[in-house]
Amino acid sequence: MAVPVEKPRVLPPSASRERFRSLRTENFTESVIREMTRLAIQCDAVNLAQGFPDFPAPGVLKQAAHQAIDAEFNQYSITWGAKPFRDAIAAKYKRWYGIELDPEREITVCCGSTEGMIASLLAVTNPGEEVIVFEPYYENYGPDTELCSAARRIVPLRPPDWSFDPDELKRAFNSRTKAIIVTSPNNPTGKIFSREEFALIARLCHEFDALCITDEIYEHILYDGVEHIPILAIPGMRERGILVNSMSKTYSVTGWRVGWVLAAPDLTDSIRKVHDFLTVGAAHPLQMAGVTALALPESYYQGLAAEYQKRRDHILGVLEETGFRCFLPKGAYYVMADISGFGFDNDTDFALHLLERAGVAAVPGSSFFSNPADGRQLIRFCFCKKYETLELARQRLKRLA
Repeated sequence: MAVPVEKPRVLPPSASRERFRSLRTENFTESVIREMTRLAIQCDAVNLAQGFPDFPAPGVLKQAAHQAIDAEFNQYSITWGAKPFRDAIAAKYKRWYGIELDPEREITVCCGSTEGMIASLLAVTNPGEEVIVFEPYYENYGPDTELCSAARRIVPLRPPDWSFDPDELKRAFNSRTKAIIVTSPNNPTGKIFSREEFALIARLCHEFDALCITDEIYEHILYDGVEHIPILAIPGMRERGILVNSMSKTYSVTGWRVGWVLAAPDLTDSIRKVHDFLTVGAAHPLQMAGVTALALPESYYQGLAAEYQKRRDHILGVLEETGFRCFLPKGAYYVMADISGFGFDNDTDFALHLLERAGVAAVPGSSFFSNPADGRQLIRFCFCKKYETLELARQRLKRLA
């Protein structure tokens, strides 16, 4: 005798799908940066939106990666990073900054700085605590804090030099403050935080018992003789600093997704636990190639900065002759530009106009602000591109005239 099968109860579409929606992601939007890259491909546009080079990675790194694969470094490494790579990270920070790190207790290798930042925040924050963020900020920091159920407290950076008001920063700290995020060199502005600014941040972190989490991914892309200051080099911050970095920008390997987090042993212990359950580990052969990268001579880094400074000056000329008012970046490889001279009400409309009329993709400035209206007359261009690409952009931007 056949057993009757009860038909499933069909719920109205709104009710049946609503229960599957996570409240922690309800305010998320698609990455505007990555969306602009997709539109650039669709429109065959010059992509000055997303920050990845269109020129080859150093040959010595690619060769090292091939050799690591051939040497069968193709299985899991230790979760928090292959020991030769962690040793190379420690050696580099000792050589460059005089910072002593214990590779066994203070270094976590992760899948790029993107994972490094969210793993760090998840490891140290609790729901309802606050994280201070300077604005404009890299767009990931909004979703990062929401995934941690933490509240953002915004401190504005103001053009033309992207300075902040020390009193405004102090007012942002309170008993609920768990951490402050600092990106230096800064994306999207190119600001370099000075030793004096970091000293103020350090004093406030001590006063309010808070941490400072730094994104230092552009540490070697510096202009006009400015100096990069790692958070762990600031007096009193070895126990309160969490330094996030990656191979992506310095070595032109944004697709490798190999980064690291440096922190005191107790913080590292928590970060490693989160990292383990997020991704298990970064690609083993690429970590082994990273040993070669981190051992490159000082001349490599000098050449990197010099070449990018030439590209910066080149793109500034291109943009200014087109009618943009640019804010001079001191580091990283982005230019923030004022579009008020073009007569558009907002940055999104202008970015689409730029894409359709000129065939050039850039990032609307509003994507870097918690209140989109604050960025409605700004747009970000990246210049980590071949000179041929920048020259093609110049020719296409003439269509705006």
